[in-house]
Amino acid sequence: MTQRLIISLIHIITNTFFRRIDVVGEENIPSDGPVIFAGNHPNALMDGWLLTARCGRWPLHFMANAKLWKYRLLGKMLDATGAVPVYRREEHDGDVDNSEAFDKLYEVIEAGNCMGVFPEGVSHTESQLSKLKTGAARIALSVAARRTVAVTIIPCGLNYIHRHRFRSQVLIEFGEPILIDDAWLAKFSDDERDTVRQLTDYLADALTAVTLNAPDWSTLRFIQAARRLYKPATAHLSPGEYIELNRRFVETYISNSKEPEMVEFRNDVDDYQSRLDALGLKDYQLRKKVSVAKAFRRLMVRSFSMMLLFPVAIPGVLLHLPVAWVAAVVGERFSYEQDDIATLKVFATITLLPILYLVAAFLIGNYFGTAWAIIAVLGLTISFSASNWVIEAQATLLTSMVSILRRTRLRAEIENLQARRLTLVEQVRALADRFSDPGKPRLFSNQDFSTTGVIQSDE
Repeated sequence: MTQRLIISLIHIITNTFFRRIDVVGEENIPSDGPVIFAGNHPNALMDGWLLTARCGRWPLHFMANAKLWKYRLLGKMLDATGAVPVYRREEHDGDVDNSEAFDKLYEVIEAGNCMGVFPEGVSHTESQLSKLKTGAARIALSVAARRTVAVTIIPCGLNYIHRHRFRSQVLIEFGEPILIDDAWLAKFSDDERDTVRQLTDYLADALTAVTLNAPDWSTLRFIQAARRLYKPATAHLSPGEYIELNRRFVETYISNSKEPEMVEFRNDVDDYQSRLDALGLKDYQLRKKVSVAKAFRRLMVRSFSMMLLFPVAIPGVLLHLPVAWVAAVVGERFSYEQDDIATLKVFATITLLPILYLVAAFLIGNYFGTAWAIIAVLGLTISFSASNWVIEAQATLLTSMVSILRRTRLRAEIENLQARRLTLVEQVRALADRFSDPGKPRLFSNQDFSTTGVIQSDE
């Protein structure tokens, strides 16, 4: 019963914090039998919550840093979900004994259940995978060697867009399963240590295939800008194809980053992006020449829709904005490594919201009766959802209004940028034709590329 409540809470948390959660590769997850879900670790406890909510298997027993049990409430939640505390050697001068934890995980897997692990060992803010620890590979091989169950490892890629931001997006990609078969077990029988290292390296390659990695954040920003320029405006990609396209751009750039044409193109893209930033514009706003009149009509439609919902959202906005402000402050000021900001925001919110609702229910119930208190709490829940939509709509509305003003006042500069964009589109497509791997199937057809970088208005 407790586990069901916690999994329901995790679903609510993830679906509320993220505006969109896309999942790719669900067909790679076995419907039964023991599975070790091994993921990258860029967002602290949020990573575990997302895997729990979206992997489709339950219970999911995580290996977790033993220091998390120092926090009483969090420790109780971890115990309720079946998490197993593991001590990190780096935090105890190498003097640790995790034999009890490993025995517990062996029992979990041999019972046909699932285990979650982040082989990097620690959450981090780097733009690429850290070197993997060997624990996941050692557990998989050791259990499989007992010949009681077949063990499968599923690589899990967690790819965030603005990972700390409320109502942002995330893509979860489940990679090809790694079955610990007779070939692996034969190697393990001959040389345990070397085989564990080999499997860890194999898992690292599999995780690289489902995550987006770059040498640094500036390179990743350049890659994403180049990908936006390359992608035809009329082509539609699935979330998995977007990641694949980004991945190909990273591989191609790293292999050819010293080529003079590539160096010149990166400088041009960085300059183009800087000019966009200075004007407060986004690249997609230059893709299509939409008249100011048409943009204004769209703005009015959005405004009218927001006005209809605004009365419902007012109570939610008034009551929940203080909570959101406190959560944001807690996340920013009490984060130690910048990778746990989202986690701290969530904990602050789930601590304060029940208190807020209880106080509201008590006051209303005291004056108007229990029935009205229940109705008020239900109404606040509905108003909370409405307020989320209104706040997001207001942000979009403000962006649209600013865009219209800039189009009217900075038309010459924007036309110059649109012309610059056309040149960059031609450059990136020429570079892609020259440097891309001819053995890989193309994601776009010649017909997709028949359109220019700026589509003419339909008016």
